Amino acid sequence: MRNTSKMLAFSGLALVVLQAFPVDRTAPPDGGPLVIHDAAVADIVDRACADCHTNDTEWPWYSRVAPMSWWIANHVREGRSELNLSTWMEMDLRRQFGKLGEVIDYVESGEMPLPSYTWAHPESRLTADERESLVRWAKDTRSRLRLAADRDAEEMEAEATRALPD
Repeated sequence: MRNTSKMLAFSGLALVVLQAFPVDRTAPPDGGPLVIHDAAVADIVDRACADCHTNDTEWPWYSRVAPMSWWIANHVREGRSELNLSTWMEMDLRRQFGKLGEVIDYVESGEMPLPSYTWAHPESRLTADERESLVRWAKDTRSRLRLAADRDAEEMEAEATRALPD
């Protein structure tokens, strides 16, 4: 019994000491966010993706308690580094196209949102219909990007042709 009391006291002291090492939860500035005009898809993204994939993270109370705070902050950092919808317009069209392909793959396979996130945030779980809507939106957006890239290429070719000497 005495050893148990010592162990509990030591564990409690360790938790108190760990609180002296807070994590940085500041967000970088938004550089041109992705605007989603489909309200249903915007709601899905806001509910299931935004905490890790935008600069607008809502930090739960337990994200202020070490060591959980370190784990959560690392997840957010990784999520933003993979895809940050707050800086969408800073990406070139090719990268946007690729990221939307990843969204399609991860959502269709059920890898996103992460199970560890949906466990703590049950409202972020996606129904089959929500997954389908998100994938359809990503595919449609990729198609629009492809058209924009083709249009840009045509304009550049026309500009180059006009610039040629006679």
